[in-house]
Amino acid sequence: MALLGGKKLVDRIIELALEKKALNIKIMDLRKLSGPSDFFVIVSGSSEPHLRAISDSIYDGLKKQTERLLPLHVDGYYTPDWIVMDYFDVIVHIFLDRKRSFYDIEELWSDAKPVTLRKKSTQRKTTPVKRKKAAGK
Repeated sequence: MALLGGKKLVDRIIELALEKKALNIKIMDLRKLSGPSDFFVIVSGSSEPHLRAISDSIYDGLKKQTERLLPLHVDGYYTPDWIVMDYFDVIVHIFLDRKRSFYDIEELWSDAKPVTLRKKSTQRKTTPVKRKKAAGK
């Protein structure tokens, strides 16, 4: 499979984060700024294990899908209230809400253009439950 970059990488990261029910997803386009990457993907989790699950989903999913696309660096995994994953074109920030509010990256980089999430990538897949008939009916 071909290597992902830019917006396609952002879309795949969001899909993988949503598989673990990431919250409050924001994308910031830094391409017209002198930023550290082209995009920030900022998500929240509800607990430290939830942050790790989101991080693991992104890491494992990109490694499998793109034939070993690994982040250049991951920071905060073992002391998580903020995990950062650097995929060069895209930097992923996975926060607990209190840290996200404290650091307020969205405000720090408010000159960045926010990117609207596509409906397809934000919808969770649900399967209707089929009910079995009771015995004797």
